[in-house]
Amino acid sequence: MGTALLLFGTMAVFLIIGVPIAFALGASVWATIVFSPDFTVTTGIIAQRIFGGLESTSIMAIPFFILAGNLMTKGGISRRLVNFANSIVGGVRGGMALALVLACAFFAALSGSAPATVIAIGSMLYPEMVKMGYPKDRTAGLLVVSGGLGPIIPPSIIMVVYGTITGASISDMFTSGMFIGVIIMLVLMIVVLVLAHKEQWPKAEKRPTLKEFGDTFLRAIPAILLPVIILGGIYSGLLTPTESAAVAVVWALIAGMFIYREITVKDLVPIFIDSAKGAAMILFIIATSTAFSWIFAYSGISGELVHAIVGMHLSKTVFCIVVAIILLIFGTFLEGIATCVLMVPILWPIASSLGIDAIHFGMIVAISNVIGTMTPPVAVNIFSAASVTKLKMGQIAKGQIPFFIGYVLVFFAVVLIPAISTLFLG
Repeated sequence: MGTALLLFGTMAVFLIIGVPIAFALGASVWATIVFSPDFTVTTGIIAQRIFGGLESTSIMAIPFFILAGNLMTKGGISRRLVNFANSIVGGVRGGMALALVLACAFFAALSGSAPATVIAIGSMLYPEMVKMGYPKDRTAGLLVVSGGLGPIIPPSIIMVVYGTITGASISDMFTSGMFIGVIIMLVLMIVVLVLAHKEQWPKAEKRPTLKEFGDTFLRAIPAILLPVIILGGIYSGLLTPTESAAVAVVWALIAGMFIYREITVKDLVPIFIDSAKGAAMILFIIATSTAFSWIFAYSGISGELVHAIVGMHLSKTVFCIVVAIILLIFGTFLEGIATCVLMVPILWPIASSLGIDAIHFGMIVAISNVIGTMTPPVAVNIFSAASVTKLKMGQIAKGQIPFFIGYVLVFFAVVLIPAISTLFLG
């Protein structure tokens, strides 16, 4: 008990005083080894575990997907996707709002990041929608929640991290995420249609013609091919998720430099630097969390926790509900990747002992982390939307409520009905 208090207590203190999560994890491990009488190992084990935590080919997919997303944003791919989405649904009342949801879904199939989806799509659609007369708070709120499709529709960074930690099939995670992502997209579209008629949102003067649809589709083909290449390579068995991520980088570079010609050699340096910074932050968290997870298991804390919860004779459903609530709470003040690498090593052994499917549990983790990006005080999606819309966080949080409720309802359906997560798995 003393070791557990020291481990979690020091980590909590570091987080409260504002120490970054990666350093807080590493420092709490160091403090536990140095000050706990139960340990005879030296602090050198920390470095071993940190480097060992990155010795995985699956983790290599993370920097590749981040780089591919940045190349796509800078290379004009996202703008073509927005135009294509608008040509599909732009002719009905609230059509631009439907296009926003659809464009976020398309971009989600490219980037795997919620904030990146919010910024990329919001910077293009929000100003135009406000000019047309869409309510600012509702539009910003819809952007926040639709951006939450980023980590659900594959490829997904959070799913790669989860698969790396638990050994779950990343391909199966992607399959499940695709199905659930489409459900979320449809729910958001239904909410949009209801609000559009209730609040009399603008309607386009004319429907896009067949010719306009054809033109936008042709221009979007290189962009649409990207998720086809990524997911097709994975599901066909020709490529691993890491290999597909590398291929995505190559195709995004080709599309941006030689097809759309919006990326020059000069642009590549800042793109590479931004991508390296984003990847380094995530990989550092994963590395230190590996040391944290090791000491958690080595000290016997995880075994005691598993026995204690199993002894409570909780059903699978009750345990999943408890986990969902815990993850939602953590998601309000921790970034999604941090929550995953911190909580999954603790919770997954318990879930496994209860016979809970790894993919079902993974979808609970992934979706709950996304909801955290929409929930203050951390709420990176709201911060991202605020940077695009210049609205206050309170306005955006209020505007997102109807869409947020729809998202949360899908989440609890996933929690309570495991078949939703495993329906299309072999």
